Amino acid sequence: MKKKVFVTGGSGFLGINLIRELLKQGYDVVSYDVVPFTYEDCQNKITSVVGDIRNIKKLKRAMQDCNYVVHCAAALPSYKKEDIYTTDIDGTRNVLKVASDFKVKRFVDISSTAVYGVYDHFPLLEDDPLKGVGPYGIAKIKAEEECLKYRKKGLPVAILRPMTFVGPERLGVFSLLYDWAYTGHNFPMIGSGNNKFQLLDVADLVDVIITCLTVDKRKMNDTFNIGSNSFQTMKADYQAVLDCAGYGKKIKPFPKIIALTGLRFLDLFHLSPLYKWVYETAVKDSVASITKAQKKLGFNPKYSTKDALIRNYKWYIDNINKFKDATGKTHRVPWKQGILKIVKKIY
Repeated sequence: MKKKVFVTGGSGFLGINLIRELLKQGYDVVSYDVVPFTYEDCQNKITSVVGDIRNIKKLKRAMQDCNYVVHCAAALPSYKKEDIYTTDIDGTRNVLKVASDFKVKRFVDISSTAVYGVYDHFPLLEDDPLKGVGPYGIAKIKAEEECLKYRKKGLPVAILRPMTFVGPERLGVFSLLYDWAYTGHNFPMIGSGNNKFQLLDVADLVDVIITCLTVDKRKMNDTFNIGSNSFQTMKADYQAVLDCAGYGKKIKPFPKIIALTGLRFLDLFHLSPLYKWVYETAVKDSVASITKAQKKLGFNPKYSTKDALIRNYKWYIDNINKFKDATGKTHRVPWKQGILKIVKKIY
């Protein structure tokens, strides 16, 4: 009998990349998401359920007979505070409870390095203090606490804290960079851009998730930072995207104090194209140690930060007609540029 994986947030950017790889490796898959599953290449190969993780009764009906759970679903930082808390904390608690009741073999929780807050040192280590910024960072900390409770009860739970990850199907905030590169514009950067900035390719995250389903339970039953192993400064890696576009355009640093003051002001009136955690951390070194994942899980990322950005940009170009008129708050659609539309005309 095939092993069956229950994937929350299966319609999302990470969800679809994970599901595609699970199918390649012979797993049965149940996708559970508030958004309908519309990927034609997988639609008839999985069981897809439209449901909210805050609805525990529906979770129970959908998770029956599943061997593993990968919990990707989350309300993003751009959502309302109430939705973030009820989804990311209460929803996570629901998924854990149902998984425990059904005695699933393993549980993989997709957390975030947002739990560390605005970084004051690097590299970040798994045992560093957790002080998340804003409702999202705080909710992710509380969700991890729920995971730890069930780990103590005997459920093997891997908590993964990925750096921001990119790749096929990723739009969101990165669509701003890709749009400006595609249309032949210089791109503004908050501050000098000389800060170290580690990202992650979604394919590498998918690999480590599946490793957690197969490696010795004693190894996966832990908390891990996940990121690329090769990265430059934010300015250098973003410049690689502009170079790939071929217009000879450049990253243009913008004075940090002016940029942050402006974004904070715009945020007060909900006009900022970026949310707080993005712009507050964009000027700082952003590096997490992946040594623990390398040693315990054999994690060996295939893509550098630059390669991940370029791979995502090429996917953007190949698929631009599918989403050119769409905007929203998720990673699957371009974000509204807001005041950046005016800035773009200058650049």
